[in-house]
Amino acid sequence: MRIGILGLGRIGAFHAETLSGLGAVESLVVSDPFTDAAKAAAERFDAEVADSPEALLAAGVDGVVVAAATDAHPALILACVEAGVPVFCEKPVARTMAEGVAVLKAVEDRDVPVQIGFNRRFDAGFAAARAAVRSGELGRLHTVRSTTLDPAPPPAAYVAASGGIFRDCSVHDFDVIRWVTGREVTEVYAAGGNRGADYIREAGDADTTGAVLTLDDGTLAVVSNSRHNARGYDVRMELHGFADSIAVGLEDKLPLRSVEPGVTFPAGIPHDFFMDRFTAAYRTELAVFTEVVAGARPSPCTVADALEAGWIAEACTLSLHEHRPVTVEEVRQA
Repeated sequence: MRIGILGLGRIGAFHAETLSGLGAVESLVVSDPFTDAAKAAAERFDAEVADSPEALLAAGVDGVVVAAATDAHPALILACVEAGVPVFCEKPVARTMAEGVAVLKAVEDRDVPVQIGFNRRFDAGFAAARAAVRSGELGRLHTVRSTTLDPAPPPAAYVAASGGIFRDCSVHDFDVIRWVTGREVTEVYAAGGNRGADYIREAGDADTTGAVLTLDDGTLAVVSNSRHNARGYDVRMELHGFADSIAVGLEDKLPLRSVEPGVTFPAGIPHDFFMDRFTAAYRTELAVFTEVVAGARPSPCTVADALEAGWIAEACTLSLHEHRPVTVEEVRQA
């Protein structure tokens, strides 16, 4: 099949490399407002260059991967759907929930699949955790812990436009908690602080946060996030049930050092970047998208799925600023 890529920045170029290695993909068409980025990708991956999204959609593509700036996501998703072309778009659907809801209303009755990029759904460990929960081998869950710790904060310009740590970073935890447990979040309580980069505080954001989520069956999920983890990129999940407990990310590249006498675990070189930690997941995610394009399966992460994680992020952001518990229904109706 022939796949188009809109946006050739860091993640777009990474997706181009991944797609070029998939057997189902015969050719690529690339487009970026920065023509040098598009030309570089075209030379590297033997791709065709389109000078605009409209030209790319007219170039006979079977599916499109959107890796452009967040502000462009709604218009590009809708352009693909209007053209009848299946689309994969990196999260978020839009910068604001209102825009995201508008996208959902525009696409939900259309017979064109839209897949939103939440890569943890395609990680082998998280998939095994989901299977363990669904099989009942853990018994009823009582506690979930989900962690995302970045090795260093993103640049000031990125932070200023990100919408905050809950919308930008924690949203991955929120999505995978829903996906693994099969439950919905009803209420949150969030706290945060700033112990590092001044520009994060100046942007009205926190660099380290914690949130307690109450799920609809009473399970508690504790989410921990930070922009500062000098040892590396740390993504983990624990699931504790009445019959057993399991962990995702408990492996030799875990960026954590044990001080127990005689303990050598973890013994590997720590993960240092999200592309390192989730290389295989990204490949699986895009391979699944080619199956969606081929009509072999429905979207595994819809616009509606992405918005549910977004509402949790909205609730946590409000809770952080107002120092109180917030229900997801409150922000949904605001």
